[in-house]
Amino acid sequence: MARQDDQLMEFPCRFAIKAMGLAQDDFDVLVVSLVRQHVTDLSEGAVSTKPSAAGKYLSVTVTFEAKSREQLDNIYRSLTGHERVLMAL
Repeated sequence: MARQDDQLMEFPCRFAIKAMGLAQDDFDVLVVSLVRQHVTDLSEGAVSTKPSAAGKYLSVTVTFEAKSREQLDNIYRSLTGHERVLMAL
């Protein structure tokens, strides 16, 4: 049975996922490596970063072509399961 949110999204589609963590030099590399486990064809310019106002935290947004709800669920699990990722949206 299809989930209600599956009915709201048509795949494939462009999707942006954001992960937040402490602003360390390699946090963006970590986020990209976790996403790349599930998305092998990230395009140039797919990653953007933004520091918090005080500079303590960093948000990393990765935009890609989502193939399925299962793929998105797996990406969220990888991100939220990592100890350095404080939040994923």
